[in-house]
Amino acid sequence: MDIKQEALHYHAKGRPGKIEVIPTKETANQRDLSLAYSPGVAEPCLAIDENVNDVYKYTAKGNLVAVISNGTAVLGLGDIGPEASKPVMEGKGLLFKIYADIDCFDLELDTKDVDEFIRTVKLLEPTFGGVNLEDISAPACFEIEERLKEELNIPVMHDDQHGTAIISGAALLNALELVEKDIAEAKIIVNGAGASAISCTRIYCSLGARKENIYMYDSKGLIHPDRDNLDGKKPEFVNGTVPADTSLADILDGADVFIGLSRGNILSQDMVKRMAADPVIFAMANPTPEISYEDATAARPDCIMATGRSDYPNQVNNVLGFPFIFRGALDVRASEINEEMKLAAVRALADLAKKPVPEIVNLAYSKTNLTFGREYIIPKPVDPRLITTVAPAVAKAAMDSGVAKYPITDWEAYKLELGKRLGNDNTLSKVIETKARQDIKRVVFADAENVSVLKAAQVVIEEKIARPILLGNREVIRAIVQEHSIDIPESTPIIDPKGPANEHEAERLKTYVSTLHSRRQRKGVTLLEAEQLMEDKNYYGAMMVELGDADAMISGLSRKYPNTLRPALQIIGPREGVKKVASTHILQTRMGPLFLADTTVNHFLSPEDIADITELVAEQVETFNIKPKIGLVTYSNFGSVSNGESAILMRKATAIVHERHPDWIADGEMQVHMALDPVLRQKYYPFSKLGDHQVNTLIFPSLSSANIAYNLLGTAAGMDVIGPVMLGLKKPVHILQIGASVRQIVDMVGIAAIHAQMID
Repeated sequence: MDIKQEALHYHAKGRPGKIEVIPTKETANQRDLSLAYSPGVAEPCLAIDENVNDVYKYTAKGNLVAVISNGTAVLGLGDIGPEASKPVMEGKGLLFKIYADIDCFDLELDTKDVDEFIRTVKLLEPTFGGVNLEDISAPACFEIEERLKEELNIPVMHDDQHGTAIISGAALLNALELVEKDIAEAKIIVNGAGASAISCTRIYCSLGARKENIYMYDSKGLIHPDRDNLDGKKPEFVNGTVPADTSLADILDGADVFIGLSRGNILSQDMVKRMAADPVIFAMANPTPEISYEDATAARPDCIMATGRSDYPNQVNNVLGFPFIFRGALDVRASEINEEMKLAAVRALADLAKKPVPEIVNLAYSKTNLTFGREYIIPKPVDPRLITTVAPAVAKAAMDSGVAKYPITDWEAYKLELGKRLGNDNTLSKVIETKARQDIKRVVFADAENVSVLKAAQVVIEEKIARPILLGNREVIRAIVQEHSIDIPESTPIIDPKGPANEHEAERLKTYVSTLHSRRQRKGVTLLEAEQLMEDKNYYGAMMVELGDADAMISGLSRKYPNTLRPALQIIGPREGVKKVASTHILQTRMGPLFLADTTVNHFLSPEDIADITELVAEQVETFNIKPKIGLVTYSNFGSVSNGESAILMRKATAIVHERHPDWIADGEMQVHMALDPVLRQKYYPFSKLGDHQVNTLIFPSLSSANIAYNLLGTAAGMDVIGPVMLGLKKPVHILQIGASVRQIVDMVGIAAIHAQMID
């Protein structure tokens, strides 16, 4: 399946689109409904009628942003109309939600008339707390934003203009600081003169750049006072200090900064060689920059380079800005997003890049100590501190500039509230895949005769998460690939354990059979049986990992769990000191990742077994640079049931954990709701070693209870689930649940790759 087909399938599968509206209050019975609607709803209506500001108290207005477009300048697609722009607007709403917990309605307006557009948005003002204008062509976008800011009493921002400006402004401040150049003296070349370029240049001037040192180019050349074809806001940046026909190549002589907001590959290595020492090059055209990172750094090893791409250092990514700018504006009920608020965001981002980087960010980018420097001048999108850094800075600037109607008085409490909105560790999924890319491992796909597995293999290859090795019948695999238009490169190894394709594979199979026989002959396995077992893809894949022909294995999609686990235990086995191999599932909750164990392996457990499993899970949690906060759960709270079998089991296990690890944040036995509610726990059991911590790890008394819990939450509550993650094996083998989705398979491949990296 190529990217076109995959994208179409992604948007169409299940419930079409990317966003939905869900209730935030109880709706379980008639009493709830009578409060939600008639007759109870009359009371907040009357309260708002008496005091219009109570609309923020009783409705979602204060956390609701409209993402509005007419589809006239969509991404790199141009004027494709309002209906065709809707997937982009839904996507913007999704980003608002996942990064800043802001709800969105996307509105696509079927008009190019500026007055009609403005009138429509004005009529909608009572509904929304803010307006994000998106993908509106210049010069109309300038007039629309300026007039709406004047005529509305809620924050309005055209992100295409200001998003790149804010992020690149922060990057520019830090880049110039590193090369010890004054922005007021810097010669700045801007290639591109659209809405984004104009806004970027304006914010650079607000940061201290001087217009006489700025040379802006559009497709017709230098923005010069002698030209008679300058439209929109271009005349704002005319520069007549050089002849009108000065080429881009010539103007780069001695230039300190190049800002690219145009199109790919218009900047050559010879051109950047003409720039001043330590040049700053921001090539931000997407997906192809004005000059590639490789070409720029090869021609000018002394440069500081930024692009709009995630696969190179210093990505100028708007998601670093707009979610948190609106978050801060909404939280103080700002009447507008003004220049002071945008500059506050610039400086907050610039300052954040200079602070010690959280371990979860280092993990994501495979760095032991990511620090402020030429390859790190702006924060990474996975940095969990963005919401608690940028939003407060914007909120404070709104207050200081007099546009805040609901000032914040307790900043520490506000930051704590922001951190709880998404969970400090909600970036785990992004971290897994980003980390896997840093050292790409060979992962055996033992169920390759399956369409979901092959689709996952395509994603894994495209996203550079791992290098798949496919096990199965070659003809069957190729037929599935062809039937479903799956894009698997010809170079991807396909191995059939039942039919070696060449002499090398035949010799390898003999080695595998001999190794298995020698290890299992005193367990009753004859040579003939070893040959038969090695035709099993799970035995073959496990042996590949054991003997170093692969780094990890994924299996289990089409076979019973014990039949998949057994080969891994027999061939690879537990690592030294591990008495029981176990497993954990990871649930992606609003509080951050929640680890559940043991979900799939062990049926009958002693207190010592549970303590051992707790140690394995804690080790796994720490793999993601998350501090384990562990609740050992059952149906009893700290001895409230004196003689229950499960309660006694978890009570004894807790005692063992406390004895082995007295400093751990771990406690039990307790009920699940008590483990997950620190306020309730503190009220009734203030002595608990968990204190006021939010538990992120739950240890269950039996496989059945753990398995039921993760399946129930994953299905009924719709939580994203990663797992089962196998714990305690010498080398990584992970066993998929029957029916796992493509997304779940890809997540597990990322986990397997990270585990393989840890063994190196």
